[in-house]
Amino acid sequence: MVSISELYGKRIISTSGKWLGEVEHVIIDLEEKRVSHLLTAKIDQAKTEDMLKKIFKDSIKYERVKRVSDTILVDEHA
Repeated sequence: MVSISELYGKRIISTSGKWLGEVEHVIIDLEEKRVSHLLTAKIDQAKTEDMLKKIFKDSIKYERVKRVSDTILVDEHA
């Protein structure tokens, strides 16, 4: 098991070796009590609708994560 604080700053790489970014924010689904997305862009003081667009554009669904070690390995297709 990995703590949320350990995810910040880790590099994200796809199973094909493509660099996808670094974890800037972790989005948590409070209803499901699980990590939902890894956000690869910083969120500034944007409007709510802009922030939601950024989350979907610059994020990776956590269900794609295959392994967390020094880097985060994610499935290429999910």
